Amino acid sequence: MKKTGFLYDDRYLLHDTGPYHPERPERLKMIRKGLEEAGLLPMLTPIKASRAQQKWIEAVHNIKYILRFEESCLYGLTEMDYPDNQMCGASYEIALLAAGGILDTIKLMMEGKIDNAFCAVRPPGHHAEIDKSMGFCYFNNAAVAAKYLQSEWNIRKVAIIDFDVHHGNGTQHIFERDPSVFYYSIHEHPSFAFPGTGREFEKGTDAGLGYTLNTPVLPGQGDAEYKKLMERDLFPAIDGFSPEVILLSTGFDAHVDDDMSGINLSTEGYSWIIGRMVELADKYSDGRLISILEGGYCLPRLPELGKNHVEMLMGKK
Repeated sequence: MKKTGFLYDDRYLLHDTGPYHPERPERLKMIRKGLEEAGLLPMLTPIKASRAQQKWIEAVHNIKYILRFEESCLYGLTEMDYPDNQMCGASYEIALLAAGGILDTIKLMMEGKIDNAFCAVRPPGHHAEIDKSMGFCYFNNAAVAAKYLQSEWNIRKVAIIDFDVHHGNGTQHIFERDPSVFYYSIHEHPSFAFPGTGREFEKGTDAGLGYTLNTPVLPGQGDAEYKKLMERDLFPAIDGFSPEVILLSTGFDAHVDDDMSGINLSTEGYSWIIGRMVELADKYSDGRLISILEGGYCLPRLPELGKNHVEMLMGKK
């Protein structure tokens, strides 16, 4: 089996979004519960987060935005930019711990101490743009990870594969001019889902033209459509790009039981996706794969989805 890391830190639970918000601490508790009940925790390499250095956040985000986020938390504000971005006084520090924990995880992988990893972090990141928070996201964790890989580890080509049910507008926005980062997203069609971006004609711009690829999916579709579309779009594109490391923006909110979308993926459909991602990493990036939690809000389903996800990373299934 592969040596798989598991990033989890109780401090991630301190990001308080209020009693009715879907992006709540219980999400991580349920994922960890699934791993514990399946007896997987002793088989994983546990990773505890450290705070990201500001230089890595500045590699992605505007310094004025970073300071505005910090000051908003210091002043005790409970939302930022949009009403759905609920937060508390600790949220800035927790967002730094989320990004920093992912960088710690990457370091272990690049040093050969783990083969791959699942990063159960919050707040999520893929909607965060260079100077704006969106969709529960403040720092773009996947983008920070890609910049860190390139700057610290001399990785030339990074692929970010996003299968959250919502388009990762922030990640696309950050890398749309960058030919060294290939961004792929499969998501519910923007005519029906937040944030309204991610149409097929969005392919990047300038030097980055052709290094962004979107696969929008109509509501009501499930496993069969996802398999067909990913085989049509993603796999040939990855073959042409040949990434040295693959980052996953992992969202469990396309599941049929998750009421945040109209997509009907089954648990088995999710296992197929992560299984194929592991195969891609083995083929192109020497197995180097970091999965970063984004969405997924059906609390009763998260233990099963998290367990299966980690088992596929380990090669246990």
